[in-house]
Amino acid sequence: MIGREPSALRDLVERLTTLAERRLQATPRSEPAMARARQLADHLRGHVRVRAASLDAPVVVLLVGPTGAGKSTIFNTIAGRSASQTGVLRPTTRVAVVLAHPDDHGALADGALTGVPADQLRYVDDATIEPGLALVDAPDIDSVEHANRALADRLVEAADLCCFVTTATRYADQVPWAVLKRVQERGLPLLVIVNRMPPDPSDRESVLADIRRLLKDAGLRDLLSAGPDAEPRDLVDVQEGALDPAGDRLVAGSIAPVMDEIARLRQDREARVALAARALTGSLAGLGESLDRIADDADHEAIDVESLRRVAERSYEAGLAALRQELSQGTFLREEALRRWQSFVGADQMTRFFSEGIGRIRGALAAVFRPTTAPVAEIRASTTHDLLAIARLQAGEAARRTTTAWAEEPGTRLAVAENAELWLPSADFDVRLQARIEGWMESIVEDIQTRGRSKRTLARGASVGVNVLGTGVMLGTFLHTGGLTGAEVGVAAATAFLNQKLLSALFGEAAMVELIGAARRRLDDALTATFEEERARFDRMLPAADALSQLARELRAAAVDVRALSTTGS
Repeated sequence: MIGREPSALRDLVERLTTLAERRLQATPRSEPAMARARQLADHLRGHVRVRAASLDAPVVVLLVGPTGAGKSTIFNTIAGRSASQTGVLRPTTRVAVVLAHPDDHGALADGALTGVPADQLRYVDDATIEPGLALVDAPDIDSVEHANRALADRLVEAADLCCFVTTATRYADQVPWAVLKRVQERGLPLLVIVNRMPPDPSDRESVLADIRRLLKDAGLRDLLSAGPDAEPRDLVDVQEGALDPAGDRLVAGSIAPVMDEIARLRQDREARVALAARALTGSLAGLGESLDRIADDADHEAIDVESLRRVAERSYEAGLAALRQELSQGTFLREEALRRWQSFVGADQMTRFFSEGIGRIRGALAAVFRPTTAPVAEIRASTTHDLLAIARLQAGEAARRTTTAWAEEPGTRLAVAENAELWLPSADFDVRLQARIEGWMESIVEDIQTRGRSKRTLARGASVGVNVLGTGVMLGTFLHTGGLTGAEVGVAAATAFLNQKLLSALFGEAAMVELIGAARRRLDDALTATFEEERARFDRMLPAADALSQLARELRAAAVDVRALSTTGS
């Protein structure tokens, strides 16, 4: 496959790399999903992309294992000197120690180790060894330090050969076997070194037999071979106390099979290329399943994201509906302001006019209205203040409902905890809504002027003033009689009765209804826009569900293409 379709392979790998980056940019919403996305990105960047570009890039032989297994001691044994720190303080190895020929630095930095920060690498140069192979001592895979674990995991994704180091007492530990599971998933060639074996032959054989059983059950046995057609290598066991007098390394002969393999790979370019090709083939074979799992993650998140979005949408729709209900009843208007409006229009005198007919009202408008004393500014200010107050209350309740629900979801819990302002309306809520309310009030005046040009309406009420008429229409959006009279219900109904009669007298019934209806629609538009802006705070915290679904489809399509390419090559 590798030699037959190099351009198709490279194109596919570039496509996979782009998909992996897009997945990370979408910020997976659970730790397992994030781990899978990072693993894919690390594997593509550190190994698959490097090998698809060249099988001649330096092969990476990784020493990996649990705390205290003796990785650094074995590293020093292969290096023939004190290259990696050993000791009783755990974890001893806190960075990746890389033994390599100086000529390999550039290829490693641009290839297998490209994703590893420079401060997490320590190079040990050796100009006496052949270029083409880098030996890496990884931090402990069960380290209590999260950064050490993350670095070890990243190095597993970049390796061409894994030398797993364990001990006679630690080989069944759970965390190391989780790493070996990843070795199996990506078909990574494997060597197993069992350190600190008991001196009794029967005890040693019992340990080795149990480890062989575990490896076979985990599907790792075939990875121990030197090639696809070779017999599996046996485990390399190191007896307790097989230390060199220097103290930081083993007697060289104690790990002879490992030393021989390293020497063979260093001396034989074709052996290195064969190892690189085998590691790449294993990686590609495991990519399909990885891509499918990540596609599943994206699909599930798309469903979760849409659910969270609907929570916010329902909360703000409920808040807006409650606000509309309060506005339609006019109960939010303060009684003092309504009494002032009644006093301005001369309630007692107008009641007498109503009994004498609508024509009399039209003739008396100039006498009844007194623009110079009209409480327009006060009515507008109190209405704006009260409208802001109830809108803020409902927006705050919508924010509280949304945030409470989101705080219970794993994908949004942290974001809610880090953004305490989400529990309340936006800091500029009043400023934005007030500007809209003021614009709405001005739009009523403009509407009156527009509708009155072709009639004698404004001429008849010239002394009334267009701002006074606008205030009447504004109050009419909140106050309506509903068949009641002022005698039956309190100040709000009485004011509504007068307001409706006056507007009808001036504009006519149909025009009055049209004016008030248009004003209500524009106010509703202003409130809806403001509540949508409030909800958008939550929407911005979520990725687009459609984009996640599309990414899932592309990941699955890529998995199909990976499998097809593997099948073609076989």
